[in-house]
Amino acid sequence: MSMSLGVRRSLQQCAQADGTFAMLAMDQRGSLMRAINPDTPKSVTYPMVADIKRAVISVLSPHASATLLDVEYGYPTCVASGALSGRTGLLLAYEKSGYEGDPTARRTALLDNWSVGRAVASGASGVKLLVYYRPDAPNAAEQENLVSEVAEECQKAEVPLFLEPLHYSLDPASKTVPDAERRQIVVESARKLTSLGITVLKAEFPVDVKQNSDEDDWTAACAELSSASKVPWVLLSAGVDYEVYLRQVKVACSQGASGVLCGRAVWKESVQLAGEARTAFLENTAVGRFQEIAATVSRAARPFTDFYPATSGDDLEGWQLA
Repeated sequence: MSMSLGVRRSLQQCAQADGTFAMLAMDQRGSLMRAINPDTPKSVTYPMVADIKRAVISVLSPHASATLLDVEYGYPTCVASGALSGRTGLLLAYEKSGYEGDPTARRTALLDNWSVGRAVASGASGVKLLVYYRPDAPNAAEQENLVSEVAEECQKAEVPLFLEPLHYSLDPASKTVPDAERRQIVVESARKLTSLGITVLKAEFPVDVKQNSDEDDWTAACAELSSASKVPWVLLSAGVDYEVYLRQVKVACSQGASGVLCGRAVWKESVQLAGEARTAFLENTAVGRFQEIAATVSRAARPFTDFYPATSGDDLEGWQLA
């Protein structure tokens, strides 16, 4: 696939030296507030959220090839305080937290007074867009149009778009989707959405590991996902326990994933800690986890350059005049 020089340079900033991705996610908003205070998340204050984000980012971002932050809490406090490593790529989330509309036809809303241009001006190496999506949802076309519009905005700004589709149940009585249906949704979502101009897919694990513990099925499903995706894909963590996530990473990378963009599996226990206890957990347990994930990715993942191979550049004389 061809790409602009700006997008190529940004992907290099987000990748490890070998072209694989070991990226850290800390863009949670509503889910983080619920983790801080499950009983009354609305009572969680801005300083409480900012404090956790600074703590996590200051310790973990130096180990990540890129760091994903939200615009409202994470970016301002982590940049202003110096917590965000200057040597990590920066992804900024474009969507509002949560969804709008009917639970069986979830709509993604973009942040007010924000744009891809502002993200780039803020130093972003890439933009992340989360969409609640399933191909058979009544508003699937609307969500696809949103993806296309944001992809076009990113292309004009020469910045990569990292797309994160999340599936959901169409049955109001059940939040869980049967394992076989989940696999079909995740794979078909990759097939449809990666043809809309995105750069990297941030994918869910295609198997519900609580319903299916057969790693042979995990392997087959990840291979199917790789076949469906037209762009590099990286694995999100979705808050599963670290040991489970590491198994998922090993399987996903062995079957063609290009790395990870993970968060809670690495640092979620720190939310309920404070002071020295939080720092000790992050510096020891969380760092060790992330380093193990990054090493696993380097050993087995598919470099993004397999999709976007380098060229000599000999044919680009006068490119800036085009």
